[in-house]
Amino acid sequence: MSRSLRRGSIAALAALAIASLSSCAAGNTPETLQIKPDNVSATLGTNVLLNNIVVVTGDESSGEHTGPANVTVNISNTGSEVLELQAVTVAGGAPAAFTDATGAPLTSISVPAGGAVLLGGPGNPTAKVASTTVTVGGYVATSFTFKNHEKLDAQAQVSPNKDLYKGFGPTAPAAAPTKAATPAAGATTPAAGAHAPAAGTTSSAPAVPAAH
Repeated sequence: MSRSLRRGSIAALAALAIASLSSCAAGNTPETLQIKPDNVSATLGTNVLLNNIVVVTGDESSGEHTGPANVTVNISNTGSEVLELQAVTVAGGAPAAFTDATGAPLTSISVPAGGAVLLGGPGNPTAKVASTTVTVGGYVATSFTFKNHEKLDAQAQVSPNKDLYKGFGPTAPAAAPTKAATPAAGATTPAAGAHAPAAGTTSSAPAVPAAH
């Protein structure tokens, strides 16, 4: 083989190697390999993705939690129709109560076509569970029911209201206002303008002369 042919073959092999490396680099990104983040996610059909499904409790760092909790999840809808979330349950309990960003009650959560909604956290709609028993740091069965009776079940992570999820947990109920003390039954208050006797003086009725 002539030197020119050898040089041409080497150049061709080098170009092929570079092309192969380039294609690998382009195809090894998380998007192309569909590497999912380290949290709970689930899909419904081909257009609905529920990502980062978490049940947020109070401020405890571990152990069993019994009481209110909130559900946070990012719902993505790549379809051409509005998606309607109608119910969320945790551990098979009663459905969560939906509220909007201002705290007003909602009957459902709407996810626009080609859009996404973050459920939970400041400034977002919220799914509030009145009471549930879960293990902080563990997982719990959670169900999402959509319009047309479509249902998705997932094992949600249980996290406390700390760090990344600070502000996502249930809000403690406001303390009841204290009532002002009221006078006891039968007690009277002094009339306006009345003056109490000066200290050290006594008050008595005028003496009546004895009859003779």
